[in-house]
Amino acid sequence: MALADAIRDMDDRHGDDRPREECGVFGIFNHPDAAAITALGLHALQHRGQEAAGIVTYDGTRFHSERRLGLVGDTFSKRSVIDRLPGSAAVGHVRYSTTGETILRNVQPLFSELDAGGFAIAHNGNLTNAMTVRRQLVRDGAIMQSTSDTEVMLHLVARSKLPRFVERFIDGLRSLEGAYAFVCLTNKKLIGARDPLGIRPLVLGRLGESLILASETCALDIIGARYVRDIENGEVVVIDAEGMQSYKPFPPAAPRPCIFEYIYFARPDSIIGGRSVYEIRKNLGHELAREHRTDCDVVVPVPDSGVPAAIGYAQESGVPYELGLIRNHYVGRTFIEPAQQIRELGVRLKHSANRAVVKGKRIVLIDDSLVRGTTSVKIVRMMREAGAKEVHMRIASPPITHSDFYGIDTPERDKLLAATHDLEGMRKYIGADSLEFLTIDGLYRAMGHNRRDPERPQYTDHCFTGDYPTPLTDRAGEGGPKQLSLLAEAS
Repeated sequence: MALADAIRDMDDRHGDDRPREECGVFGIFNHPDAAAITALGLHALQHRGQEAAGIVTYDGTRFHSERRLGLVGDTFSKRSVIDRLPGSAAVGHVRYSTTGETILRNVQPLFSELDAGGFAIAHNGNLTNAMTVRRQLVRDGAIMQSTSDTEVMLHLVARSKLPRFVERFIDGLRSLEGAYAFVCLTNKKLIGARDPLGIRPLVLGRLGESLILASETCALDIIGARYVRDIENGEVVVIDAEGMQSYKPFPPAAPRPCIFEYIYFARPDSIIGGRSVYEIRKNLGHELAREHRTDCDVVVPVPDSGVPAAIGYAQESGVPYELGLIRNHYVGRTFIEPAQQIRELGVRLKHSANRAVVKGKRIVLIDDSLVRGTTSVKIVRMMREAGAKEVHMRIASPPITHSDFYGIDTPERDKLLAATHDLEGMRKYIGADSLEFLTIDGLYRAMGHNRRDPERPQYTDHCFTGDYPTPLTDRAGEGGPKQLSLLAEAS
């Protein structure tokens, strides 16, 4: 195959082994430019999903929907598209696909006409019993229009016999397991809901007289909105012309927010759970340097996600921080057919060595996580080819030993490097002179807690510990079905 023939639009996962977030959600009520504001909010959340985006609005008479594959700016920056989305209320969604083909019918927000009127729903997370519920719904006569775990919520709400819409919505939530942050729109209400453990984030903001729901505070910042508070774990909020009402339909439970929001997924300028993501990531670097300092000449981040931790590592160790690896931010989603000899070139589309910084130096590379190790192999090799004297790898999180089923696209366990190799085996695999990870205790210290303290907050940290906080109903043992992907074809 010729190189020119090999270049096409492809999924980043062929050349990047980072974990992937599922999506970001946004909703606004009572604003004359609801669609344009939502598009800006989704643009700020683009890091949470780069393959599909959608907006649904309501203009007082009817619903309007635009759902497209690709980046927010590829579609929703066009005035002609925004003009097709009139109304003062809107919900939006950005999505990263996990497995299976990217198909338009699965792009959110999903919309359906119920007996009570139109209902649009956008979801961040993953329902760990979606396949089980879906099969029962289909046996009972439901006709599914997508392969999304989110669609089961549409059917559950539609089938509820309770009189009020909010009661039907809560009735549907009671059948769900796993992680969810929902933002929904009816002809009268904007509804937000967060799972009983608060695994996925959801925040409330205000822009003048308009109330906003979003996955992260960075979506509020871009539109000049004021952060009000986080939606609490297990809370349902209903926003309408009368204001906002809060419901707590689930028994009280200690929050279990996802630790990976702080390590990787959230934008560094966001505030999650009242904590600065950027400061937490610098703390990770400080703890990493305390636990695993090494004799080196320069600290080099793996951009962009490794940058804050590398700053913290350099500050704590006193070793100079340098950009020894430069990222090309203009690659976009274009990648290369995964023939092995061509795939080797892929990392160079995104990263290139800064020879002036690394040549003849003992360098320590700082990255946020290590999943399969494929990218680390290429970057270590690149540093050696640029003349680095020694290459040491330090990871600002513990080894990922377990798959995720709450909305993060991670490989099955047999594809996770830390689940199949010991530390020395991983070091040999990536070709570094040394390899060390932040400990789980160090991770909690970076969050400001002593993990040995029984009173300290508990995070959803199952990727490192195997401690899954909810039932995994759809898993029949380790060989069971994979999580139902929004963009995967269901069997």
